[in-house]
Amino acid sequence: MIFNVLTLFPEMINQAVSHSILGRGIRSGHITVNCVNIRDFAVNKHGQVDDAPYGGGAGMVMMASPVFDAYVSVMGNKETKPPVIYLSPQGRVLTQKICEEIAAQPEVILLCGHYEGVDERIIEEIVTDEISIGDYVLTGGEPAAIVLMDAVSRLVPGVLGKADSHQDESFSDGLLEYPHYTRPPEFRGRKVPEVLLSGHHGQIDAWRREQALDRTKAKRPDLL
Repeated sequence: MIFNVLTLFPEMINQAVSHSILGRGIRSGHITVNCVNIRDFAVNKHGQVDDAPYGGGAGMVMMASPVFDAYVSVMGNKETKPPVIYLSPQGRVLTQKICEEIAAQPEVILLCGHYEGVDERIIEEIVTDEISIGDYVLTGGEPAAIVLMDAVSRLVPGVLGKADSHQDESFSDGLLEYPHYTRPPEFRGRKVPEVLLSGHHGQIDAWRREQALDRTKAKRPDLL
């Protein structure tokens, strides 16, 4: 899967994706992260990519021209236009289901806004979806893009060690995940549940399902 990231801070993206599962997915060739520096398409020699908003107001707005030219550089001669996702607090709140939708795409373009956002005409011209990672405001779209790529990359075949590694995780079946334990069998007087030591897979599956339901009722009843 190819992630094209239009950003003013490519070093921020490249640093984040070089580690852990994302980094492993890139090194194995299952994921490609292509950062395009919007400032390379600045409107003048001073590297200008933003300007004051028409109508007045605080802050600056990213100009349409540099963003569009960065987008065109990614598109090249592509016959099929990949989805363009604008990371925005006004977008759909990211969920596991949305991650699955995105993971089904062979390629996406992520647009990271900054300042007061981007010129509305860019959204009208190229953006196909707006996604938020929560009801709060960041200084830029880069952290949100990193979150999205991390969540989506786990669903790309070949990225995780086992093909079904993500299937029992929180939200995959609408429930929170069951608790996990590892060695030692007792820690500070707290013991691993006996059923997990039994070797009886049917009983273990039933226990995990029950635990997932109980956790969801206690912590996120809205999911039920």
